[in-house]
Amino acid sequence: MGNQRKLFGTDGIRGVANIEPLTAETALKIGRAAAHFFKNDKRRHQIVIGKDTRLSGYMLENALVAGVTSMGVDALLIGPLPTPGVAYITRSLRADAGIVLTASHNPYEDNGVKFFRNDGYKLDDTLEAEIEDLVFSGRIDSIRPTAEEVGKAFRIDDALGRYIEFAKSSFNRRLTLEGMRIVVDVANGASYKSSPCVLKELGAEVFVYHNKPDGTNINHECGSMHPEEIQKLVRLHGADVGLAHDGDADRLLLVDEKGSLVDGDELMAIAALEMIRNGRLAHKTLVTTEMSNAGLDEAIQNAGGRVIRTQVGDRYVIEEMMNNDYNLGGEQSGHIIFRDYSTTGDGLVSALQIFQIMKESGKRLSDLRACMRRYPQEIKSVKVKSKPPLESIPGLSDEIEAVKKELAGKGRVFLRYSGTEPKIRLLIEGDQEPKLKEYSRRILSKIEAAIGTKAD
Repeated sequence: MGNQRKLFGTDGIRGVANIEPLTAETALKIGRAAAHFFKNDKRRHQIVIGKDTRLSGYMLENALVAGVTSMGVDALLIGPLPTPGVAYITRSLRADAGIVLTASHNPYEDNGVKFFRNDGYKLDDTLEAEIEDLVFSGRIDSIRPTAEEVGKAFRIDDALGRYIEFAKSSFNRRLTLEGMRIVVDVANGASYKSSPCVLKELGAEVFVYHNKPDGTNINHECGSMHPEEIQKLVRLHGADVGLAHDGDADRLLLVDEKGSLVDGDELMAIAALEMIRNGRLAHKTLVTTEMSNAGLDEAIQNAGGRVIRTQVGDRYVIEEMMNNDYNLGGEQSGHIIFRDYSTTGDGLVSALQIFQIMKESGKRLSDLRACMRRYPQEIKSVKVKSKPPLESIPGLSDEIEAVKKELAGKGRVFLRYSGTEPKIRLLIEGDQEPKLKEYSRRILSKIEAAIGTKAD
């Protein structure tokens, strides 16, 4: 295989369902590889398998089950459940690993595969590379358990209930959500049952939308990828807050009572400042990525804390948190990890932490978000036909250097390929907002001319 990654990106495996590598044939090999990788002694082993609501989940789930059981490992099927729910159930059932079939915020035609260890944390690059080698090397082709050594498949009927109780346990038992009007857009995805149920059981008046998945409508003109929908619904109902998930509900987007978007940076600022005030922010440190706004650093530093940045991807945020015992981190996109409760980004648990702050402080979300001053940003994406080294794109490096010179040390340029989609993403931040669009146009024109199709 050399150094070429054939399967894994920044967040598991992802692509068009029924096109390599998301075919039934390769899913079977992935199941076999995972079963062999996590089977480290002679006892009976178990792997949890969950999914979101995509049509292709049926096909890939059955292929994974065939692969896992063919290696003598039992498959525990939990059906549609948010990605963080799969991580929790893996820990709760003391399984050896968890697998979730999801393409997160992508359209229904796509799907993907994410792995969790037995403790509910995602695999690092080294472990993913080992599984990938097992898929392609042929080293396990001859391993064929027979007779009673073949694995079994079991349906776990109480997985949803377990996750609901877990999510509720993250909310202060002395409080309820009574008196709060909450609009929820579950994106016809994996949280279509869990999030509305939890909010209702905690006492909120809940208005639920896009909760009728049919296999093809996940993320379609709804959810966190289409924020205009939740903004409209909050105004329609005169709600206190709106909550929108992506397809697998590992991220969230909130809307305040005025209908204004509150992104992950602002949510992390609200949570981190509250945790600094009550002494719960470990080492007074927040972990985020290169995409976060400079205003986040400013807000935390002014409160006596600090911000550490990682490369883009919630897995890298989590790795930094684990390595140095930090308990809060996340991304501007709304992946937020409250490590005191969860091992991965959890849109529902994150929302409950913000709602708890609202209840305890008596403040509206629009008041809480004022804790952070945002620096102007221009964020754009371009679909690309290939992903050559950035320095090989004609004129791109020179244009970036020219823009940096014009920013005169009062801003930054951040350019990277998406690890989950055929896109390149550009962020320009500076104190001269009118000029940011022009800077973006100049840089993107070089990319579009060489490898692009169109800007988002």
